[in-house]
Amino acid sequence: MEHEPGTYFVYNSGASFMLAAIVQKLTGQTLVEYLTPRLFEPLGIAGAVWESHPNGVNFGGWGLNIKTEDIARFGQLYLQKGQWQGQQLIPADWVAAASAKQVPNEAEPNPDWQQGYGYQFWRCRPAASYRGDGAFGQFCIVMPEQDAVLAITAGVAEMQPILDLVWEKLLAAMGAAALPGDAVAAQNLAITLRGLQLVPPKGADSSPQAAQVSGQTFTFEPNHLTLQSLSLDFNNDTLTYQLLGGGEIQGTHHLKFGRERWVDGVASLHRTLIQPQPVPRKVAASGTWSADDTFTLTLCQYETPFTITLDFRFADGQVYVDSRVNVDFGPLTAPQLIGIAS
Repeated sequence: MEHEPGTYFVYNSGASFMLAAIVQKLTGQTLVEYLTPRLFEPLGIAGAVWESHPNGVNFGGWGLNIKTEDIARFGQLYLQKGQWQGQQLIPADWVAAASAKQVPNEAEPNPDWQQGYGYQFWRCRPAASYRGDGAFGQFCIVMPEQDAVLAITAGVAEMQPILDLVWEKLLAAMGAAALPGDAVAAQNLAITLRGLQLVPPKGADSSPQAAQVSGQTFTFEPNHLTLQSLSLDFNNDTLTYQLLGGGEIQGTHHLKFGRERWVDGVASLHRTLIQPQPVPRKVAASGTWSADDTFTLTLCQYETPFTITLDFRFADGQVYVDSRVNVDFGPLTAPQLIGIAS
C-alpha cells in the first residue's frame, strides 16, 4: 500500500474480485448463484453469466454478461431506491450510501471521473447523477433529478466522449414535466425500435475457393486460442472447431453463420489480457467472401463490447487465420495461425 487506506483514490478491480471471493467464502455460493434469487430473478434478468477465475470465484469486477435491457433494469432499481414491484430488494440507505461521494478522485484525467466515487459507483457532473461503468463504453447511468436511467453497451477506446454526448444531447432535451401519454408517439417509437439493427457485413456470397475447401479439416500447432483443428462447411454455413484446454471449452464446437445476416450462437474464439483462456460467449455470426478469396467471419459478442473478425485465406493445402478485435486491453490483432489440411 502506497497510501493510508481511505486517503487516496486508486481504481482497483482486484478489490471487487476480493469482494466476490468474500461472498463465496461466507455463503458457499458464487456471486452469480447468490444474486440470482435475490436480484436477477426479481428483476427478470435471465441467463446471467459471470466469468470466473480457475479457482471458481466469479471475477466480481468484470466479466458479467447480460443484455443491455438488464443493465437498465438494474439502474431502474437504484432509481427507485431499491424497490421493485413492491419489494425492497436493496435497502434504501444502502442505495443512498453507494451512490454518494465516499472518496475524492480529482486526480483522474477525465471530468466525469473526477466527481467522487461511491461503493462501485462513479459520480457524474450533472447534480445527483451517478453511474456504473465498464471498459470500452458500458454504462448504467442513473439521473434521479430527471427520473431517468440510460444503459449503453458500446465498443470504443475513449469513454468520456460518450458521456459528453449524453449530457449535451439527451440531458439537455429532458424537461421537468413528464411526457404526455401520446399513443401515436408510443406506436411510432415501437416501430422505430423494431427497425433498429446492427448491419451485417456486406460481401460476396461465395467464391471458387468455397467448393474446394468446404468440409476440409485443418490442424494447428499449439497456439494462443488453444485451437486444435477447424473446418468450414459452406454448404451448411457452419464452422466446426476443436479446442484443447480444460472445462467447458474443451472438445468440438459448432457455429452457424449467416450471409449478409446474423445468426445467433455461442463461440469460444476470443481471449483478452485479463481472460487469457477463451470462454464461451453469445455471438451473432455473419460471413462474407472478398475479392482475394478470403472468407471473413464476423462475431459480434452483443452482451460485451467486443466484435471479433476472423479472416480465413486458403492456399496450397493450408489455411491462414488472422484475427482482430475492435477494442481490447492489449493488441487488437493476434498472431497469425496456420493450419495444415489433414
